[in-house]
Amino acid sequence: MPTISSYYYDPQLRRQIESLLLPEIQMPGQYIGGEQGCVVKRAEEVRGRLCFAFPDTYTIGMSHYGLQLLYAIMNRQENWACERAFTPERDMENLLLRNQLPLYSLETFTPLDRFDVLAFSLQYELCFTNVLTMLSLGRIPIHSEERTMSHPLVIAGGPSVMNPEPMSPFIDLFVIGDGEESLPAVCNAWLEYKNAGTDRKTALLEMARRFPYVYVPRFYHVEMTAAGRAMRPRPLESGVPEFVRPAVIPDLNRFEPPTFPVLPLIESVHDRISIEIMRGCPGQCRFCQSTVQKSPIRTRTIDSIVESAKTACEKTGVRDVSLLSLSASDYPGFDELVQKLREKLTSLGISIAVPSLRVNHQLSEVMQSLTPERSSGITIAPEAARDEMRKRILKQVTNANLLDGCRSAFENGFSRVKLYFMCGLPLETGEDIDGIVELSEKIAFLGKSVTKHFPVVTASVSNFIPKPQTPFQWLGMQSREYFAEVHQKLRTAKHLKCVQVKYHGLETSLLEGLLCRGDRRMGHVIEKAWRNGARLDAWREHFRFDLWQNAVAETGINENQTLHEPYSLSEELPWGHIQTCRPVLFPRFLQSDSP
Repeated sequence: MPTISSYYYDPQLRRQIESLLLPEIQMPGQYIGGEQGCVVKRAEEVRGRLCFAFPDTYTIGMSHYGLQLLYAIMNRQENWACERAFTPERDMENLLLRNQLPLYSLETFTPLDRFDVLAFSLQYELCFTNVLTMLSLGRIPIHSEERTMSHPLVIAGGPSVMNPEPMSPFIDLFVIGDGEESLPAVCNAWLEYKNAGTDRKTALLEMARRFPYVYVPRFYHVEMTAAGRAMRPRPLESGVPEFVRPAVIPDLNRFEPPTFPVLPLIESVHDRISIEIMRGCPGQCRFCQSTVQKSPIRTRTIDSIVESAKTACEKTGVRDVSLLSLSASDYPGFDELVQKLREKLTSLGISIAVPSLRVNHQLSEVMQSLTPERSSGITIAPEAARDEMRKRILKQVTNANLLDGCRSAFENGFSRVKLYFMCGLPLETGEDIDGIVELSEKIAFLGKSVTKHFPVVTASVSNFIPKPQTPFQWLGMQSREYFAEVHQKLRTAKHLKCVQVKYHGLETSLLEGLLCRGDRRMGHVIEKAWRNGARLDAWREHFRFDLWQNAVAETGINENQTLHEPYSLSEELPWGHIQTCRPVLFPRFLQSDSP
């Protein structure tokens, strides 16, 4: 490992941190760095420094494929060093504050305010307050307009920037779309302007003009309708694009998956080698934001996938490989891919997991290609329990396909099935809710008939949120009372002990909907909730809905209008300035009852 330059490395800070961690902090391994696979570069080797800031805990962030991929890509850049930081848990946050110590990178214990660029990955709306925590602990002004050229450029990408407005007061610029080429381009441009002595506002303006996938909120203004709704943001400066278009890399094979990823020092959510095999999805599901965001479809070659998986396992010693895609079984040549992976990996004791299987006529054949190995379960997302509802949401699934696939799974040694459903879908009826338990129990009886033992069947039910950039974006979310009634119905409906019905927390779903559908004013709510103590909202033990209720009340946001009232097709949407590769059209089956 290269020697750490004293310019980057503060030995006193490291000694202070390490002396405090062991006696006071739970899981101190998440704060000390030094993992296998981490990259440390000398000061004289690079011109720029980027810190990849993941706004969630280490155990979540270290399981994220995008972090590992972009970390490897940036560290392959000769002139850049990429390091990592995560949101500290409450005990660590309090320790840093009490001892007046900054949040730092794991590679070199460098305070966040000393980096050239700080890049956040916004994966989930309930992590928004974590961004403010990291900025504040990193000694960076939380508001974009308060920063000078002495502060890092604060950027953000990821699924939640499909509507960037709620976080626009805190982020200098958003990068829309794929990051493999756009992240290095943005970092290099910033360094160029910084070294030329350009002032911050001018540098940001030039980047907004230069990159079609960059959105700089300060150069857009938002007008309100007579009804009090925000219109789409419009440019304030000439040359700034009216619509921001996503960055798209046409060929995944140009960017090798990380073959020596950073291996976490403590147990993380996913301790396995992840290989992205396909980006995009052939499905047209109307509720799915990821399908729109990741279009168009691009695939890796079979040989590159097999070689990357084998190399990564040999280098790291990890014995589990996960094939990543929105729908892995839709990968062209999926059977050949699995066969070749087995030929190369099974003899080495390496298991293969496929976390996303499409429920179609091929599912039973796919199950014959897979074996339980270390995991005896399969995960399937039928989304709705009845064929009629699936037709409405364009989920190409039938119960016949689902049952055939589950039968094949049971015949091939699987004993657990996890099913993902949604409640609160458009035109939903009581039959759709009853069908969730009925279908789950039917699968349980099917397993009993095949194996003579009841399998474990888990129905995980989420509360439907009409997400931005999807065909349902014009609709409102169902009411609190509606979801509460559905949850009560699910609680009392099941009869088999082997069937478990779980549903997402109502208050977290309502907050997620509020944040993802909000306009620029939602930034005031986020800041107010954070200042009042909202932290790690995605974690049940930390989440306090009352802080958000108070913040909404204090800022005067119309929660019902933002979350529950639909938009007419003639109204502008707060996220209408962000474009997608796939056109988003209002569903025909709702047009007679259009909002």
